[in-house]
This record gives sequence, structure tokens and C-alpha cells, in this order.
Amino acid sequence: MEKLIGILRASGADGWEIRDTQTKGWEFYFIKHQLDQHRVKEVRHVNLTVYKKSEDGKYIGFCDGEVYPDDDEKTIEKQVSSLIYSASLMKNPVYALNQPKAAQSIDTKPYTVREISRDFLNLMNAVKETEYKYINSYEIFVNEQTFRLITSEGIDVKETSPVSMMEVVVNAKDEKHEIELYRMYRSGTCDPSRIREDLEKTMRYGHDRLKAKPTMHLNSAPVVFSDSNALKIADFFLDRTNAAYIYRGMSSWKKGEPYAEELRGDRVSLRALRYLDNSYCNRIYDREGAPVRDLSLIDQGIVKAYHGSRMFSQYIGNDDSFIVSNFELSGGTASEEEIRSGSYLEAVEFSDFQVDSLTGDIFGEIRLAYWHDGNTVTPISGGSVSGNMNELMKTMRMSSEMKQLSAARIPAAIRLEHVTIAGEGE
Repeated sequence: MEKLIGILRASGADGWEIRDTQTKGWEFYFIKHQLDQHRVKEVRHVNLTVYKKSEDGKYIGFCDGEVYPDDDEKTIEKQVSSLIYSASLMKNPVYALNQPKAAQSIDTKPYTVREISRDFLNLMNAVKETEYKYINSYEIFVNEQTFRLITSEGIDVKETSPVSMMEVVVNAKDEKHEIELYRMYRSGTCDPSRIREDLEKTMRYGHDRLKAKPTMHLNSAPVVFSDSNALKIADFFLDRTNAAYIYRGMSSWKKGEPYAEELRGDRVSLRALRYLDNSYCNRIYDREGAPVRDLSLIDQGIVKAYHGSRMFSQYIGNDDSFIVSNFELSGGTASEEEIRSGSYLEAVEFSDFQVDSLTGDIFGEIRLAYWHDGNTVTPISGGSVSGNMNELMKTMRMSSEMKQLSAARIPAAIRLEHVTIAGEGE
């Protein structure tokens, strides 16, 4: 590291950042509940960003690269020189890099990779299965990750945190057909109750998919979103307050003003969170060295602040910004039971549900949904849902009950009115 810093200081770069990420972890690969293979890993990645200004000092460019443990000094010098040249070709308006700032540490619960691994293994053994609904395979990745940032401006910070992930394939079958559903869970440590509940729900979805009827032609109807689909709706609000979207004209939301006129539904509140229990994104500093903190981005429908990278934040005059890691979307005024009342479509599985943060368009091909007519519940499949968030958010309703998904806390259910539904059946 000392040699690398010396090379960068002598390189002629106008600024630089070193991101040194060391990961120690355990990995497990199961077929059904039979261990197929496992391994212990220790991996290190050292990534560089170099900055170069134009001769007149009006512009600055940057370029990223990675150096490897077995690279000799001449190889690194050659690579740094190449990065500087590439950076010199980029013409961004000049901006200043982050300066060192003190940040409050995070009080975290003690953990070990062994304990987290044990919790995941015990969790999977406790999942309730049947002959027709069962676990096909799963992979567990439990890591202790140490991240160090060193910059030309004098920042030198290091923090260590748990980062875990599990991928699961669930099968459901009947006498004629068999289908698979995929789930991925990301967290700091293990949250057994939440994951087990979701896996058992997923197996039920698979069983219902086998007997689903074709989606009827509904033209438009209320649609209730939950879990990962609701998270994509929440991401729309986070993106629209990002400095990059503001600077590029991709978002017209302005501080001190409502994000939409004629709001008749729930008014969103959005907060950046420095710490979220069991998140894999709890950070003291962001990847550019800015201290992460709690920050109100939207308060009851009124835009309060922007977030984002140093470059775009400075371009819009927001010097005291940072890159959000955890966030919370709230503002629901009704219970989940009230959100799920009357006639509505409950969409749970899509081929790929999308919310375009630029245009506001939403779209998803239905793999499984439930039509609630007030008396009966019918599993359906096929067709699609579509609409535009710029209109749908005006009457959007959210449950007061909250749910955590990875690095976000969001309403357990989000209801959008007048969503276009294209069906396949009568």
C-alpha cells in the first residue's frame, strides 16, 4: 500500500482514491439439503480512481481501475499512467473532492462468520416442506468485509461489517407440472424468522401458480404490491431525489415543493438512514469518504434534500451530501387490512417488474397474481400490468405496517389505483 501511494503521489494525477476491500468468508452449496461443496475464501480487491484536470483548470476527468497483489511497481506505474491519460479525455466541469470529516461510529452487535453460518444452516433445516412444495437447492455466502478508503485529500478510514447473501430455488409440483421460483436474500447477519416466512410463502405461491387461471380482461383496477415489487416503487422516490437526476434534468423535483400536485393519497416521507438493523449497507462513510448520516429527503410529500455523489452534488450546489446506503419510505395512513380491502389485484410474481425512474413508466408480465373480488380470491397468471408513477403516485396508498428488505424499510403493502391490466382470459 505504501508503494502504491508513492506511485500515485509521483504520477501527476490531480487527485486519487484507493478502495481496499478485503473479504473473509464461508460459502456453502446445497442440492436440496445435501451439502454438495463448501469453501473458505479470503479475497482482496484494490480499486483506484484517478483524476486529471484540463490545462486551463476548467474541467476534470476520472477513470477507474484495479491493481493486483502480484503486480510489480513497473506494471502499476504503467497502469496508473494509462488511467491518467483516459481521465484526461473526460471533460466534466471541475469540482473538488471530499475533505476529511469526522463521523460518529456505529455501535454494532458482536458476530462471527461461524455464528452467522450456523444461523443460516439452522434456518434452512427449519423450513416446512411437503412432497409437492420443497427446497430444490440453495447457496449461502457469509462474509466479513473490511473496507478502507485512502485519498489524495488526506482521508484514510477503515470499517468492518458482516455481509451475507443466500440464493434459494423453490420447487412446486402436481401430477402434471413442476415449476421453480427463485429468491435472493441480502443482509448483514441472518434474520431467520423473516427468511423462513418468505420461503414458506414462496412455496405457497408456487403451488398456487400451478392452478392459476388466465388473467381476465380488467382494463384497469387497483393493484397491491409488496416485497421486492414494492421496493422498486420505493426506489423510484429515492432516484428522483438523487443529485445526478436533478442535474441531468431527469427529475424536476425541487426542494421546498411537493413532488406532485393534487396529492389525494398518502404523502410519502423518505429518509436516508445511517444505520438499519441487520442491513449489509451500514456505513460510517460512503465510497467517496463523505460521512453518512440520517437525513430527511422527503417529508409528508415535500422535497427537503438531495443525495448522491460528490460530483453531481457540487454541480447543483449541494456540498454537504453523501451517497445513501440505507433508506426508509413511510407515510402510510391505513392498516394493511384496509389496503387489502374491496376488489383489487394482488401482484406477487412477475417475469420482470420494472419502474422507470426517468419516465415513471411501470410494467410487468404477470406470472402470479390474486384477484380479490371482495368475496373470493382467484389465482391468475398471464397478461400484464402497466401505468405511470407520475400519475399513480397522486392517489397511492401505503400500509402503516412496515417491512425491511435488505437495506430498506418500506410499507408492507403499496396500493396503486387505476393500473392498466391486460388480460388473456375472458
